[in-house]
Amino acid sequence: MTEFDGLPVLRSPVAIAAFEGWNDAADASTAVVEHLEQEWGAETIASLDPEDFYDFQVNRPTVVMSDGETRRIEWPTTRFSVARPPEAERDIVLIRGIEPSMRWRTFCEEVLEVCHSLEVSRVVLLGALLADVPYTRALPVSGSAPSGASAETIERLGLIPTRYEGPTGIVGVLHDACLRADLEAVSFWVHVPHYANNPPCPKATLALLHRVEEILDIPVPTGDLAKESAEWEERLKQAAEQDAELAEYVRELEERSGDAGLQPLSGDEIAQEFEKYLRRRGGQAGPSATGAW
Repeated sequence: MTEFDGLPVLRSPVAIAAFEGWNDAADASTAVVEHLEQEWGAETIASLDPEDFYDFQVNRPTVVMSDGETRRIEWPTTRFSVARPPEAERDIVLIRGIEPSMRWRTFCEEVLEVCHSLEVSRVVLLGALLADVPYTRALPVSGSAPSGASAETIERLGLIPTRYEGPTGIVGVLHDACLRADLEAVSFWVHVPHYANNPPCPKATLALLHRVEEILDIPVPTGDLAKESAEWEERLKQAAEQDAELAEYVRELEERSGDAGLQPLSGDEIAQEFEKYLRRRGGQAGPSATGAW
């Protein structure tokens, strides 16, 4: 059963959702929701019962200390919180959770039930995928614009239309469920360099935040993300200066980054590209994550 008794009355709310796991390369998308929770002082109002959706041997509950003395169990789940941005005319519902292990259609039904109870008018879905992109350029954001959006709106949102076909994650399934329920949905997927996929990736998080700001049409605080993004780039620059193969690879990506046909790689393609790079360097490991929708 979902715990959402006594939900508050909100002002024209829009929901922003992100999920850990396959949809969240370098933790870039869930970092957006976590950032907004902190910056806007969001209040948790509901959560889904994890018993129905998670394999606790895959996503284990954790023991945490409360008040420095009391131990309690914290279960993996999906939580809903409400933020009231200063001077904004609408409230924001922030949804942050973990991709479920089972019963995805029921999971989506429960998420949409909460959204319906809160009278959410639009759901903004965030994801992050590994792609063949240079860290030195603006990280591309692909996805879908709202239904009936004009070419001008698509350009303003900086979206790269996607032609992806293949396995999908909970973000793609929830997007489809929103459309079937006649609830407007828009998705943003940031492309994370596959050779720099260890979290965090502040540049990717910042790219998604800019899209959130544009779709909400309200100021969104970025905190220290610009500084952290510059530091992230500097670390990669130093790594490339010490690794001729990496530097050459990034230069090749820079030359290709203007191609109109830029597409995210599949998991197999990423593995093949990265294995070639590692073989040149004498390494054995493969990428630690893949992403697509």
